[in-house]
Amino acid sequence: MPDRILRAIDQPVIDHRSPEFGDLGRRALEGIKTIFGTDANVIIYPASGTGAWEAALVNTMSAGDRVLMCETGHFAWLWQRLATRLGLQPELIDTDWRQAADVAAIEARLRADSSHEIKAVCVVHNETSTGCTSDIAAIREAMDGTGHPALLMVDTISSLGSVDYRHDAWGVDVTVGGSQKGLMLPPGLSFNAVSEKARAASVAADLPRSFWDWSEMIAANATGYFPYTPATNMLYGLVEAVDMLHEEGLEAVFARHKRHAEATRRAVTAWGLEVLCRVPDHYSPVLTAVLMPEGQSADALRRTIHTEFNMSLGNGLGRLQDRVFRIGHLGDFNDLMLLGTLSGIEMGLARAGVPHERGGVQAALDFLCQTPDAAKAERAA
Repeated sequence: MPDRILRAIDQPVIDHRSPEFGDLGRRALEGIKTIFGTDANVIIYPASGTGAWEAALVNTMSAGDRVLMCETGHFAWLWQRLATRLGLQPELIDTDWRQAADVAAIEARLRADSSHEIKAVCVVHNETSTGCTSDIAAIREAMDGTGHPALLMVDTISSLGSVDYRHDAWGVDVTVGGSQKGLMLPPGLSFNAVSEKARAASVAADLPRSFWDWSEMIAANATGYFPYTPATNMLYGLVEAVDMLHEEGLEAVFARHKRHAEATRRAVTAWGLEVLCRVPDHYSPVLTAVLMPEGQSADALRRTIHTEFNMSLGNGLGRLQDRVFRIGHLGDFNDLMLLGTLSGIEMGLARAGVPHERGGVQAALDFLCQTPDAAKAERAA
């Protein structure tokens, strides 16, 4: 988290019914729309991303509805488990967790659903557990090609503010987001960007909802307020985060993430290790998951690096437990931070006795020196 955001959050708590709060609420609600790429309502919850998943489903679905999901990784699996607990019937398109959502399989399943039993297609844009990013525009195009009326719901929890995303232009009906990744905030805020089609669906949906109800939120949000106590000080941070993203420029932000991702993959390749995502077009700009050599423990490596260098790496989740470690390169992140991260990994590989080649840091450094940061280059010009 950048210091600017910490300082923004560090404010006296104001009355959330005061005129001052109405001004803050309007700034937050309007500003976040620009990050989602939408003119539609964006609802802000004092919750983690899991809450926004639940809100997306309970506002649009009825008991027993069928939803189509692509199991691209652990978080896609968790979303389908949540759907099951809500009384829905999730249908999973399986993958090997080494690629993004299978657009052709989604299209084929919708074409086969002539009775339109499937009410929603749910996709994780950037699968945090695997480092694979799905092509949402292609999924929307495939859905439109079938003429199927299902809603399109997308999880952008680890991509919002880091990867190009366009709620309106890509025809997404509900976009789920969270505060603790590309928005550079602590955990505690989550979001639903909601299309008119989704709002219409919510009128007939019969799953129980109270805290998550869109209609009460949208009514109160019209004047900058909330129907219940919001996370007031997090909204100060959100306004600052939106300002920071626009100061850098969203295109520059996205280019920076791609650049750091490429440098990271070059380091992994130089070490003689394997990037988990096996489809180059699906590489994530925000994190890289790395497969351990056969017989080596990812968790043992992570413990060594944490103990020796006080640096945390992401662990393997679900079926990838102890098989991968994950390198985050998102949010408030620069070249020196990346090189420090990669240096810690290269030293950790040696300390933990993991078979590898030296020179990963140098490979990343060579790439970064050849491709200067886009924003800095623009300022220099």
